[in-house]
Formats: sequence, C-alpha cells, structure tokens
Amino acid sequence: MFDYLNSLIGHAVQQPAPQHIQGTSAVANLVADDPNAPAPVVNTKALVITYNPTMDPTTGKKLSDVEGWASPDVLLNGYISSLLQTSNGLARHQIVQNIVLDEFPVLTDGFRYTPQTFLSVLSGSTPMHNPSGIDYNALLTRFNILQRVANHEFDEVWIMAFPYAGLYESIMAGAGAFWCNAPALANTASCNRRFVIMGFNYQRGVGEMLHSYAHRAESIMAQVFNCQDFLAWAYKPDRSPATISPGQTLNLFKQFILYDQIATGQAGVGLVHFAPNSAKDYDWGNQTNVNSTCNDWLAFPNLTGNSHAVNCSEWGNGDDGAYQTWWLNHLPKAVGIKNGMYNNWWYYIADPNNVPA
Repeated sequence: MFDYLNSLIGHAVQQPAPQHIQGTSAVANLVADDPNAPAPVVNTKALVITYNPTMDPTTGKKLSDVEGWASPDVLLNGYISSLLQTSNGLARHQIVQNIVLDEFPVLTDGFRYTPQTFLSVLSGSTPMHNPSGIDYNALLTRFNILQRVANHEFDEVWIMAFPYAGLYESIMAGAGAFWCNAPALANTASCNRRFVIMGFNYQRGVGEMLHSYAHRAESIMAQVFNCQDFLAWAYKPDRSPATISPGQTLNLFKQFILYDQIATGQAGVGLVHFAPNSAKDYDWGNQTNVNSTCNDWLAFPNLTGNSHAVNCSEWGNGDDGAYQTWWLNHLPKAVGIKNGMYNNWWYYIADPNNVPA
C-alpha cells in the first residue's frame, strides 16, 4: 500500500489502528428535521499552488514537458468537471488563484531536490530523501494561507506536484481540524475555519485525483458519523474481528462502506480501495459475483435493503478512475434533513466546516 501511494504522491501515512469497533453513533442534531429541505449546493474557492520546476535552463523546459506528463491545468479542469458531475451539481469548485512555482518544494528538514537529484530518484538510481514530507507549515506561512482562509479569500488549497514531492493525498488544517486521510495539521488553529489541502500528482490522471478526493470523503463522513475507528478497522488486512458481528447495529455510513469480505452477503458500496467484492487492496478488477445494495443507495434515504449480484463490470473492470467515479456517484445527494443531518452528504464532504463540532 505504501509503495503504491508513494508512487502517486511521495508521502503516505497509515491511519492508527483502532482499539475497538464502535456501534451506532449519534450525529449532533444541529438542524431541524425537514423531509423537503433542499439539498444544499456547496460553492468552494480553491487556491492552487503548482510546482513545475525548470529542468534545463538552456531550453527552459519544465518538468512536465521533459517527462511528457499531463498538463496540470487540463487535470484541474477535468477534476472540477468530474466532481460537478458525480455530485449532480451540488459540489461546485472554483479556482480563484493559481500560483505556479519554478522550483522543487522544501521538505520538512529544509532539503530541496535539484533537477539532477530528482531525476536520479525518479529513475530508481538513488532512494528518495528521508524525511520525505513537504514542509506544509512553511508553505502556509509563505503565502499567508491561514489568514487568507480565515478571511474567506478561498476555502481550500490544491497542490499540484509530482512523485516524491512529499504530499499527503489530503490533510486538514485550521481550528477543529480532524483526520482526513492524514493527521490534522499541527500549529494551524489560529485559522478559525477548517480547510483541506489536497495533494495531486500530474504524473497521473484525473482518476487518481478522484481517488484522493474519495479518501477525503471517507474520512469526513466517518467523522460525521463518529466512526473513524470502524473505517480504520475495515482497511486493516489483519483486522480483528475479521468480520462484523452478527446482529451488530450499523449507522448509515458503516452500511455504505461495507464490502463482502467484512460482511458476507451484506456488501454496500464498499471503500475507496475495496469494491463490494474485493479480496484485497486495489482489487477493483475482481470478477467474482457478490450481492450488494449499491443500487439501493441511489434512492437514499428511501433504502429498502434490496441487493443484486455485482462484479467489476459495474465499475470499470479494474480501472481506478472508473471505480472512484462509480463510488462517488453513489454518495447520497438527496433532499431532506433527518436526525439533524442533511441527506446530501456532499454538504459535509465539500466543506468540512459543515461537520458538527
């Protein structure tokens, strides 16, 4: 798992192992129930920071050109369009500034790759630098990001980079920040708003960007339903117990992420790494048929429990981007408020400030 994520971004972390599996957890009842309340549209503004260093001063060629990688701008447009489509227009992202840096990022110990040292690592000739992580706090300071988020100039930050740039796929900062596929970023509580910093790799495609966003969605909805430990348990290869307990009471998000290996015959939509029939991480091309309630979630909140046999033909036959699109498309996005929670889960995923404290 680490090697795969490192090839995408260059920095990854495992969620801490859970101590137990939670039962049903209440969601804070902060809004009055109303079955006809419109599904809120979330408009968010993003600051983009793109690292694209010059690799040859003589020709002026940038890293993306030398390696023949995708245009960062094309990827960003595809990402915004895909989220708009999978959310049925409820998550609307807008780029308000794109800062393009002709440099390699500074890592936590002050190290910065040169064109020569980076290409040596990229080719496998030398190991990547250790520690491998980017210095997030230095970046926040350099561009006054905490204050600018607090001033509502933008709502999140997207960093476009490359392998070994030291980025998490997502990390949350600000007062009240919580686990978002990475530990909450320390020393950022002076900003009175939560915000997510997304880490993208333009060596890859839009599909991998959606993969990162789907992990963000998992973490945020697990926070909403107070079941981060269940999410961590579901990902553990050596989980104990190996399956859910008979008769265990499950909240809605737990039901949504079930896959057959942890709940035989009761698969829901699955996890980002585990399709309903997956036997291991990234097993999106599994042809085994299992029963899944995935289509039932398209009618949320009117769940019937109906299931049907599914395999990888439902979600792209192993393609990462196709699976993530399928998974995101199944996230509830309905009208109404029940038990104090919007039936539109994108309301929370697109803006973590909407998550109850």
